[in-house]
Amino acid sequence: MDIEDLEPRKAKPKPRDLDVLGVEELEAYLAELGAEAERVRQKIAAKKAYLSGVAGLFKS
Repeated sequence: MDIEDLEPRKAKPKPRDLDVLGVEELEAYLAELGAEAERVRQKIAAKKAYLSGVAGLFKS
């Protein structure tokens, strides 16, 4: 048994209830999601660049 098996699992966050939001609130929420998606894309690019650099060190 791994120690990870003993740790509590994180519950997935529930989707936000969009029915209670107005148009302006929905647009603001969409802009927030777009900004978060861009942040994730930048992190993926940085990690890929790092992995490419590391892989270059081990090629002969």
